[in-house]
Amino acid sequence: MNAIQNDLLPEYDFDYSQARPNRFAGRASATVALRPDVLTYLEARATAKGLSLGEMVNDMFKKDIELIEAVK
Repeated sequence: MNAIQNDLLPEYDFDYSQARPNRFAGRASATVALRPDVLTYLEARATAKGLSLGEMVNDMFKKDIELIEAVK
């Protein structure tokens, strides 16, 4: 082992010229706990509409936001 642990071995080559930006950086996300009965209902509605659960919940929240903003 090296005398100083911060020294890198010569075979380590950190060439970042081929690096790509992080495609996940800047994405906001949240985890929400739903009651089992609510989750079951939303999953069934999403399936019936051909949407993912996330798409359906986001659409519902978007409509709620529009309603809230309309009555301000």
